[in-house]
This record gives sequence, structure tokens and C-alpha cells, in this order.
Amino acid sequence: MRFLGNIEAKTDAKGRVFLPAVFRKVLQSSGEEKLVLRKDVFQSCLVLYPESVWNEQMDTLRQRLSRWNALHQQIFRQFVADVEVVTLDGNGRFLIPKRYLKMAQIDQTVKFVGMGDTIEIWRSTENDGPFMEAGAFGRALEEIMGSSTDNGL
Repeated sequence: MRFLGNIEAKTDAKGRVFLPAVFRKVLQSSGEEKLVLRKDVFQSCLVLYPESVWNEQMDTLRQRLSRWNALHQQIFRQFVADVEVVTLDGNGRFLIPKRYLKMAQIDQTVKFVGMGDTIEIWRSTENDGPFMEAGAFGRALEEIMGSSTDNGL
């Protein structure tokens, strides 16, 4: 499952938004019906996980945390407690609850960003908040990829 791209959309007065058709096709071809919505741990955006990806994340986190460690229990609780199970209606829309709109500072226009196995939902701003400046991106990518012994040739 690979979600790719960057697509803008608008929420309606109730907070409903159409999941972009390109992302719906990926979900349908993978047989996914449910999504899990949560606020990103690090940034001011929302993340949509296909149910199977969410379950893998939960399993991985649970394996790394001890049920007998109070801090680990708090981390697990916080990660799983504030989620919303999302299903698309017949038109491909879903509701972003008002508390999530507030958490991500989303007004009316959103930006869906495909992140491989998840989809991020960002507040759409003029300065393209989720992205690096082109020069900085190139330098960072060169640093990461250029240090490899395999140059891809």
C-alpha cells in the first residue's frame, strides 16, 4: 500500500471532507474499509492509518513496552486513547471531529499528503508548512543518500 501525492481539499461546515480519489483507490485495491485517525506525535497534523497499518503499529509499540512499567503504560495509553475510527460514506467523505480540527489548527482547506502507508492531513497554508525549502531538501537528501556506498548506478 503506497499513498503518494499532495492534494488540497475543503471541509464542509460539519467538518466532513472527501478523501482524494487517488487515495480511495489505494484503499480499495488493498481491501481496507476502516481508517484510524489520530494527531501526529511530533507535528501539528492529523494522520490517517489504514486499519491494518494501525494494527501493525499497535503490535510494534506493545512489543517494545512492558505492561509492568508505569511509564510504558502511560505512553501506550496516550498513543491509543485519542484515536477515532473512520469509515468513508458512500461518496468517499469522512468526518474530522471538531477536536481534531482544533488540534491541527485546520480551518476549511486541508492538504492531504501521502506518506507511503499513511496519509497526513495538514492545515493548508500559503507557505506549505509540511515541506522543506527546496535547497534545504536537496542538501538533506544528498547528505542522507550520498553517504551510502551504493550510489544506485
